[in-house]
Amino acid sequence: MSVDAKVQEVFPGALSNEALVSKVKKALDSHGYGSTSLFATSLCCDEVNRTLDTDFAKVYGDNFSMGGLAGFPFGGITSFGAMAHHIPSDGSCLIVYGPHVGIDSEGVVGKVNRRGRPGSGACCGSATAAAAYVKSVTCGECNEAPFPTDPVDAQQSFVGAALLPYGKRIEDAADGAVEVPLALFDAQDEMMMKIVSAASGEVAGEGKICLLGGIQINTPAGTPDYFLVKKFDIMSNKAELVESISVADVDATCKC
Repeated sequence: MSVDAKVQEVFPGALSNEALVSKVKKALDSHGYGSTSLFATSLCCDEVNRTLDTDFAKVYGDNFSMGGLAGFPFGGITSFGAMAHHIPSDGSCLIVYGPHVGIDSEGVVGKVNRRGRPGSGACCGSATAAAAYVKSVTCGECNEAPFPTDPVDAQQSFVGAALLPYGKRIEDAADGAVEVPLALFDAQDEMMMKIVSAASGEVAGEGKICLLGGIQINTPAGTPDYFLVKKFDIMSNKAELVESISVADVDATCKC
C-alpha cells in the first residue's frame, strides 16, 4: 500500500497541502482575505511541519507563530493579542493549528523518515512521549505527575497533562497511534477557543478570525504532506460564529 493510500485509510478525507491551500484561499476570498490578511499558526516546532507554513505563506505572507510542542498554542492570550495588533489595517487573520503525526515509507503511523537519518523515527516525538506517560498513568503503573515549577521542560509536562483525560479513549481505540493526534486536536481546540473567546476583541474594526484546525500528516520525501481538516470556521472579533465551512464542498482548481 502506498503512503498516499495509507493516509486515506487512517485519516479519510485528508487533503494534500496543495489542495488545502487552494480550497482555503477560494473560501476566504469571499470574506475579503488577501493582501490585508495575517497568517498565524499554532503548530509543533518540529522542522517537518514548516512545509505547511511555507505553502500558506505563498498566499498570505510569513506566519506569526503561537505554537510549541505538539502544536499547543503556548503563546496563549498574549501571543494572540500581539498577532492581532500586527494585522494590516482593515484586515483579518487566518490561524492554522493542530497536532501532527507521521506516516513512514512502510506505512507505519506515528513515525516518519527524516533527512539524513537511517530508518524512521517518532513523529510527533512530544505526542509519543505524552502517550507513553498517559498509558502508564491510565493502567496504574505510575501516579499523575505534579505540574512542574521549573520551566525547562514545562511544555512537555503540559502536553502529557492535557492528553491524560483521553487515556481510556486512546486505550480503547483500534489504533492508538491514529487516536493520539485526534485526541490532541480536541485538547488543543478547547485551548484555542478559550484564547479566542478571551482575546478576539484585540482584532480591530470589522476584522474576522478564521480558525483552520486539524491534523498535519507528515510523509516521506517525494510524497505530499496532508492535512485532515477538523474545523474551518469564520468568527467575528466578538468571538461569534460567522460561518462554518465544509472544506469538502469548496470547489477549487488544484494540480493534485
